[in-house]
Amino acid sequence: MDYDFLVIGSGPAGQRAAVQAAKLGRNVAIIERRPVVGGVSVHTGTIPSKTLREAALYLTGWDQRGVYGRGYRLKEHLSIDDLMKRLDITLHHEIEVMDHQLSRNGVTVIEGSASFIDDHHIRVEKNDGSHEEYSADKFLIAVGSRPTRPEGIPFDEEVILDSDGILNLKKLPRSMIVVGAGVIGIEYASIFSTMDTRITIVDGRPDLLGFMDTEIVDELVHGLRDRGVTLRLKEKVDSVEKDEQGHVHCFLESGKRLTAEAILFAAGRIGCTYTLGLENAGIEADERRRIKVNNNFQTSAPNIYAAGDVIGFPALASTSMEQGRIAACHAMGAQSCTTQQFFPFGIYAVPEMSMIGKTEKELTEEKIPYEVGICRLRETARGQIMGLQEGILKMIVGLEDRRILGVHIIGEGATELIHIGQAAITLGGTLDYFLENVFNYPTLAEAYKVAALDAWNRLTI
Repeated sequence: MDYDFLVIGSGPAGQRAAVQAAKLGRNVAIIERRPVVGGVSVHTGTIPSKTLREAALYLTGWDQRGVYGRGYRLKEHLSIDDLMKRLDITLHHEIEVMDHQLSRNGVTVIEGSASFIDDHHIRVEKNDGSHEEYSADKFLIAVGSRPTRPEGIPFDEEVILDSDGILNLKKLPRSMIVVGAGVIGIEYASIFSTMDTRITIVDGRPDLLGFMDTEIVDELVHGLRDRGVTLRLKEKVDSVEKDEQGHVHCFLESGKRLTAEAILFAAGRIGCTYTLGLENAGIEADERRRIKVNNNFQTSAPNIYAAGDVIGFPALASTSMEQGRIAACHAMGAQSCTTQQFFPFGIYAVPEMSMIGKTEKELTEEKIPYEVGICRLRETARGQIMGLQEGILKMIVGLEDRRILGVHIIGEGATELIHIGQAAITLGGTLDYFLENVFNYPTLAEAYKVAALDAWNRLTI
């Protein structure tokens, strides 16, 4: 075989798997169709959207308005070029770091589009039309996903866009329709709303982010409406048209018509497996082009593994990295790798949201008795210093053993703060840890103690 381990895709799952296999002394290569590594996460997904968020918060002065007032602006006339400069710098640095890591670990990068000949051989089409064939003992499919494009929508990569094409905007729209109130849709809707874009969110479901704690979502909705965001829930798009002035008209099945300068479709994603020739390797994909795997991330072909967005839920960069690592360990015969039962969700909206463990709804359905402790971030000294006007840390505690069952946070720093709750839940920590622990003062982490005291007060009434 040419390689011990061939990885298709250089996103979080593929990169982590390749490095892990190389560290185990194997001959490893990554096949990447782009001229640079990083996959969707670096080029159109995780890194760009989070960088856009940070640039918007800084350049608009949003994160200082709690101190200096809602009229505060760091830059009065913000342009798309201002945002793209920050993005270009970040992407260049990320690619440089990844290239160095792969090179340092002896991982070969092969540019081209891969397709299976059989379960041990693969064909790579080069950009110049030529092709090469490679063989490997084990494979990992980590090709990621792409946005789903509803039929009949005239996407033009200018004002009618999907979540990958949003980075192609030539100017900041004064108004935007966001179709899809999932994680990606909410992130972009909230980010553009900080830049004074008038946002309308359309979704066929009755609620936003149904997997999250209801109280946290209510706080998010309140903040969005306070910023002038319009929610059109239980509504479906019938058709979209663009007029001669470049304005977008969105017609809903209910008969409503929405007009804006741009429309973003963020209504789900589909696996990038169309050109892989999976059938040649004895592998099938489902209706959303996702690949089914077992607990070791093996496909129906035992020597071929899959990880990341291409296998579906939870489709997070963080979990994809861990899936790739575990798959590589199993493929290389290393038995010491295990997976964590608990992992955090992070939603980089404005404000951030993050959660780990059970929600109140889940515990109620499972008939597990619990109590809740809450801290509003503005109650902490650090929150006052930062000028926070919104934000909640919510801790759910089991009544019988006082174990921490869930932590749910909305507010700046939520995706960092959640890891304290993650450690407590993973290690079986109880309410007493937070009651007795000492936190740096002033910090937002002190919110854990405030929430714990609130829960204790409720438990001892």
